[in-house]
Amino acid sequence: MKNESLKVFSGYVLICLIWGSTWMAIRVGLDSLTPIFSAGLRFSSAAIFVFLMMKFRKITLQKDSHSLKLYLILGVFSFIIPYGLVYWGEQFIPSGLTSIIFAVMPFFVILFSKIFIPESAVARDQILGSVIGFGGIVIIFSENLIMDVSGYLLGMLAVLLSASIQGWIAVHLKKHGGQLNPLAMNFVPLVIAGISMTVFGLVFEDRAKWIFNADAIGSILYLGFFGTSIAFTTYYWLLKKINVVLLSLSTLITPIIAVLIGWLILDEKLSLRELFGSVLVLIGILFANFTKVKNYFTTRKIFAA
Repeated sequence: MKNESLKVFSGYVLICLIWGSTWMAIRVGLDSLTPIFSAGLRFSSAAIFVFLMMKFRKITLQKDSHSLKLYLILGVFSFIIPYGLVYWGEQFIPSGLTSIIFAVMPFFVILFSKIFIPESAVARDQILGSVIGFGGIVIIFSENLIMDVSGYLLGMLAVLLSASIQGWIAVHLKKHGGQLNPLAMNFVPLVIAGISMTVFGLVFEDRAKWIFNADAIGSILYLGFFGTSIAFTTYYWLLKKINVVLLSLSTLITPIIAVLIGWLILDEKLSLRELFGSVLVLIGILFANFTKVKNYFTTRKIFAA
């Protein structure tokens, strides 16, 4: 049990670190490639990495009707639509505003959990922690937050819809994806998303803007291997192990990681406002895990599905 708790904690930290770093990797890649085509190459390369890992670990693809249905749902609603919406929306709104809007995902997870998994109670400390953590995200990006609703409305709605879809798919997988191996759960959806988005980019985006330099290739490979194949496989594994609301709170931590990476690597300034907002996010995470922390000091059992 102790080793299992350590694995879960390590996996949670891993997805926060990786997805926190993908902000910078996406920005580097978009300097050389168009958004949807770049995302398509990312998912296509990730599918290759996942396939190789499945072969290495001798994991076979589950082909029953239930699994095939989940693969299709994941491809469309975990990759194609939400990522397409975010990439499209960021053409119209600042990245800070994007971060704030997407940080509402835990609230959608709470809502959909209550609707679709009523037997899985959502604790009040999880709701309070989500509110506190969201407040921290708003503080972190408040300096660059310009609420030109008329100019940003479509972009804001796109990112909000993406967050709601990701919240729904997390709850759906928690309820229906228990029999799927995390690697197999990743492979077919990535193939669907990779091919669809690459073809879309080839047909509809401006190919004259494509520059296949070291930054573009490095961005695709990093996002494909770490940001997608490793991170999503770990995320799907964690869905089987911990409460889906607590897992969704990782979306509040990744902007903090992005801010720290910008400070350490890009020599960006780290303000007191960002530090205060980050502390508030961490306090929110602590509140959301209040019962787990209390159990740690009483029974030494930190995590529960």
